[in-house]
Amino acid sequence: MLAQFGMSIPLIAAPMSGGPSTPAMVSAATQAGGFGLLAAGYKTVEAIEAEIKAVRSEGIPFGVNVFTPNPLPVDPDSYRAYAAIMQREADQFGVTLPPEPIEDTDRFDDKIALLLADPVPMVSFTFGIPPRSAISSLQRAGSVTVQTVTTAEEAAQARDAGVDMLAVQAAVAGGHSGTLSPRTPLTPVPLVDLVEQIDATVGLPVLAAGGIATPGAVADVMRAGAAAAVVGTVLLRAAESGASATHQAALTDPARTETVLTHAFTGRPARGLRNAFIDAHEAEAPLGYPALHYLTSPLRKAAAAAGKPEYVHLWAGTGYRHATAEPTADILRRLAADL
Repeated sequence: MLAQFGMSIPLIAAPMSGGPSTPAMVSAATQAGGFGLLAAGYKTVEAIEAEIKAVRSEGIPFGVNVFTPNPLPVDPDSYRAYAAIMQREADQFGVTLPPEPIEDTDRFDDKIALLLADPVPMVSFTFGIPPRSAISSLQRAGSVTVQTVTTAEEAAQARDAGVDMLAVQAAVAGGHSGTLSPRTPLTPVPLVDLVEQIDATVGLPVLAAGGIATPGAVADVMRAGAAAAVVGTVLLRAAESGASATHQAALTDPARTETVLTHAFTGRPARGLRNAFIDAHEAEAPLGYPALHYLTSPLRKAAAAAGKPEYVHLWAGTGYRHATAEPTADILRRLAADL
């Protein structure tokens, strides 16, 4: 399935929404012999269209990742109570947060329409499984479809929906979990075990994701049956990364010694470097996505711009200490060294 993309190393640059993944990173990953995915999450259709155009001008295969709606509505009273707490935090940056919940679909239908009108070689999904009609339409347009899953049960659901491949994500992955059941605590199954289990039972090609940051880890998932390894956190400090300077600096801060799962920033489980915001608000934050994302987004952006990492979602997987400041191509080639 991946052979059509001409990959000489089985490494995929993960789609990291919110800024880290850039057209330059996608191009560098593919030109290094791997593959890159643009992140459509949180972007306007016009912005994605521009990024697709930028990568397509390089004449290389690439993909686009889309957030599939999987509503996690927030209780309005719980939202307002949390919003009052957040506004007090935001006051120091002079920003105003939305007092009422914002619920939307991240323009899912419009983004699928774009990808049908202007097809790309691969389209991947996370957060939810799209309608079978959307999957089959993209396939008819020539796109390989990939679904992010976190358990064997989710993998079976994705297979039954008709996707071509699975991105199997372990709980140690940085950023948002692709779990289809965000109200249920994540089960920490080692990635190698998860890949072996799904490869043996579901019958679709597997892309392995989560905590992969060394050549040995890449070799392990390939031996377990993965068609390729997906890496994200290890690219956050790459020359082509769009991650904020505040985020990149935190990855090397010796005082930051652990990553934790949190829903305090966005109302949906995600892994990041532990900081004061998580410590202060994790226990009181309601579940609710995307409402909490929209609530805290202005605060997080202002804090990142001000160099205040204690108020920023410092997304990172457990391999964050291996993130290096060098070109994407060099990082990927090194990760393939044990194959």
